[in-house]
Amino acid sequence: MEARASAKYLRGSAQKARLVIDMIRGKNVNQALAILRFANKRAALGIEKCVKSAIANANEAAEKANIAVDPDELWLKAAFVDRGPTKHRSRMRPAPQGRAFRERRHFCHVTILVSSDKQAGNLGAKTTPAVSKRAKRGGAAAAPRAKRTAPKAEAESGEKKVAAPKKEAKGEKKVAAKPSKAAGRKKTEE
Repeated sequence: MEARASAKYLRGSAQKARLVIDMIRGKNVNQALAILRFANKRAALGIEKCVKSAIANANEAAEKANIAVDPDELWLKAAFVDRGPTKHRSRMRPAPQGRAFRERRHFCHVTILVSSDKQAGNLGAKTTPAVSKRAKRGGAAAAPRAKRTAPKAEAESGEKKVAAPKKEAKGEKKVAAKPSKAAGRKKTEE
């Protein structure tokens, strides 16, 4: 049995609400409510109300379908936050030297899906390897680093390999690979 609840137009940005949602996703309902009760975040109060609403919706749907559902066995199958509107929610804030900064007031929409089905399959080991946050960003942070294997091999054998410096004779001069432009002009004139 699955039930869903959504809380729309909660005050605060979606990014800050996602920090709270990430703490409770995939947990038992009782654990999630305990985490939300003691979370030191502003968004936790609205999310807690949404979780309680989803539990009530599950009980109501179970009664209509004539199915017995224990609220303690429910778990959060899915929880996500969408960005709400910021249009017409900008305010002016005083700034130094008579200027004004525009401040945007953010809203977010929270959706929670609870389920009474077994969660063993969802909480098992992931089949795909975890990707770090640096790799997701891309760029130089995602590039693999070169591994230094030579110093380890030298340390194991106990010998140090030293390259001999090249010595030049006193009378030798380096020969230029390309002739100068002036030399090329003289040949064409002759």
